[in-house]
Amino acid sequence: MEDLVAGWPFWVVLVVFWVGAFARGTATYWVGRGVRAGGGRTRWSHHLDRPGVARAERFVRRVGPPAVTLGFLTVGLQTAINASSGMLRMPLRRFLPAVALGALLWAVVYTTVGMAVVDAALGRVPWWWLLVAAGVVLLVVLAARRLRRRVDAEA
Repeated sequence: MEDLVAGWPFWVVLVVFWVGAFARGTATYWVGRGVRAGGGRTRWSHHLDRPGVARAERFVRRVGPPAVTLGFLTVGLQTAINASSGMLRMPLRRFLPAVALGALLWAVVYTTVGMAVVDAALGRVPWWWLLVAAGVVLLVVLAARRLRRRVDAEA
């Protein structure tokens, strides 16, 4: 992977990674919406109208966006979170900002810390750069939480 982006400016790699992560997250959301719509046309569609499903949809509307954003920091859960956001019909006005921020977070981590971990493992970067990169990730997470609290307070 490093050979693929070697020589590219940092900002180009960041933008390419962000666009890719945003497109993948959004596509996964729409697959989930399609699964839900298709399920509504089957003989089991009456299960989608149950109170438990309605509660799950309300829960996802309320706390889903932070899960979408933070899901980009996980391995394996990201796809499940984005697909379930679609299946449980999270409104686009909540999903799109969450996926945009999560994709940016992922792109920053992968462009900085991700490559730094590989380089450090190979012994090419001093260990203290990992601490600097971890501090940057922590600042991004804290800023995202603060922004989310402001949005919740305004709503």
